[in-house]
Amino acid sequence: MTEKRTVAPGIPEPAAHPYEAPTAHPHEAPTAHPHEASAAAAPEGPEGAVRTLWNRNFRLFFLARTIARFGDGMVPVALAAGLLDAGYGASSVSFALGAWMACFAGFVIVGGVLADRFTPRRMMVLADGVRLVGTAVLAVAFASGAPALWLVYALSALNGLGAAIFQPGVASMLPRLAPDVQRGNAVLRVAESLTAMAGPAIAGALAGFGGPGLIFGVNAATFGISGICLFLIRMASVAPVVTGESMLAELLGGWREFRARSWLWGVIAVWSVYGITVLGPITPLEAVVVTERHSSAMFGLMMTVHGAGNVAGGLLAMRLRPVRPLFAGALSLFGVIANVLVLAYDVPVPLLAAGFFVGGVSLAFWLVMWSTTVQTQIPDEALNRLHAYDVAGSLIMLAVGRALAGPVAEAVGVREVLVAGAVINVGVCAVLLAVPAIRSLKRVE
Repeated sequence: MTEKRTVAPGIPEPAAHPYEAPTAHPHEAPTAHPHEASAAAAPEGPEGAVRTLWNRNFRLFFLARTIARFGDGMVPVALAAGLLDAGYGASSVSFALGAWMACFAGFVIVGGVLADRFTPRRMMVLADGVRLVGTAVLAVAFASGAPALWLVYALSALNGLGAAIFQPGVASMLPRLAPDVQRGNAVLRVAESLTAMAGPAIAGALAGFGGPGLIFGVNAATFGISGICLFLIRMASVAPVVTGESMLAELLGGWREFRARSWLWGVIAVWSVYGITVLGPITPLEAVVVTERHSSAMFGLMMTVHGAGNVAGGLLAMRLRPVRPLFAGALSLFGVIANVLVLAYDVPVPLLAAGFFVGGVSLAFWLVMWSTTVQTQIPDEALNRLHAYDVAGSLIMLAVGRALAGPVAEAVGVREVLVAGAVINVGVCAVLLAVPAIRSLKRVE
């Protein structure tokens, strides 16, 4: 079960990508992709007999990701129930969640470097251990009464740090465990959508039965199960990324790799605008709009409908295998416009539900296409760090969009913000489809 890694000197210069000759155009598909060799060399176990998607390693990885995501969905309910019952007020919940997000966004790039130095699986197991301890202490603190706010904030920050160490390895583990990367991503997207719906619902039931201490106790157990599953995965020996450089040098090397791929930074640059103007604002505004027009119960139902759309989008991504995945994903994002417009205008409930469903399908399909492209186009030695840059940029812009949504909507009007978002959505899709590096990038099996 050891993951022995040999060190090769240096990070490749941007002019010569690890998977293509220096003279090749940066958007051309390589003739031999780096993951092909590792996939062939990483069958299910030591005997190397089975290469189906549901091999032993993928089953363990699937269980680890699903159970941990289920636990994550319980956290906002647990914090709200515990802190509000203790009389701390709504701002305390925002600060606790903000402490988690700040540590995650601030350290996820460092997590990518650590995954390269010590192997992704080891860092993911360590991260689950850190989150298990932090969440268990939260469970005891809430079960014992009203905990001090500084303790809740500190433990939330610790759990965010654990998530930052964990996340970069997710992208590089999947291509080594799933013979069909797109199908593996689609399966995970379906499972995560279902657990996103189930987690808060079960947390609400547990809150009435045993309080926030019980919810955090169950959440801590999910991290324990995830860590055990990841520890039990049998990985073939791989040649590692070179270490021997300082942390700063590795971070800069990751930045050079990031800049060397115009399709990668192009999508993330466009996505940053999309996060601030469309995806970020839609989250708080849909809660306000649906609740005011209908009720909080109707908002909960619409979230369930959106989750069902996510499931349908994941299932669709299992069936469709476009030659140009980012082109197909960009086309699917036009569906988010339906979600935005049904909020902008007071439409009947069936049409409102249809908009939420179509929006869920669209986003899920794009995410599978994007994840699969990143995991199959980027070589192993750069994947952890580049995925970390992707995650950090996306989350920061989404957070900015959510923070600005309320003040801007109060200043110019909710409908105006949403209609502008729909127009920008069209522009974002048009840019993704217009840039040759993005629309022409071909899939790699």
